[in-house]
Amino acid sequence: MALKEANRSRGKRSLLGFVRDSRQPELPVILLEDAGVVGLVFALLGVSAAVITGDGRWDGVGAMAVGTLLVVIAIFLAFEMAAMLVGESALPEEEAAIRAALQSSPLVDRVIHLRTLHVGPDELLVAAKIAIGDQDTGRQIAAGIDDAEKRLRAAVPTATYVFLEPDLDRESQLPG
Repeated sequence: MALKEANRSRGKRSLLGFVRDSRQPELPVILLEDAGVVGLVFALLGVSAAVITGDGRWDGVGAMAVGTLLVVIAIFLAFEMAAMLVGESALPEEEAAIRAALQSSPLVDRVIHLRTLHVGPDELLVAAKIAIGDQDTGRQIAAGIDDAEKRLRAAVPTATYVFLEPDLDRESQLPG
């Protein structure tokens, strides 16, 4: 069931890539916990080998394989969940969608800087410095920023907090 749900959510990423890139902890945790079922196969092989050969050490080998699998899964989950607690940036495809949405706004000449940060599983903070024309009035800038925010939120609905700083495009004003 978890694999079916993961396949629906992961898009074109590999299963490992989905687990590593996911910003929602529930599905990867359940998916990796379900991978612990492989431990049942290890236990079955160990017990079967012990019964067939009459050597109880095989049961111990199976138990060690199960323990090793569970420790590896636990360590992987600990690193992934710790990364989520610290805060991660948006996925590359989300950042590309944000950049495209901002640049589609008539006010925005280009995106100078873009920073994103997940503040929750479904909440993204977006901070961007945008280049605008030097002839725009305060009213035009305010309306343009509202339009850019609207486009951004339509492209990336998880963008809960959006901060846009207008600036002149000094790069285009440099001689040469």
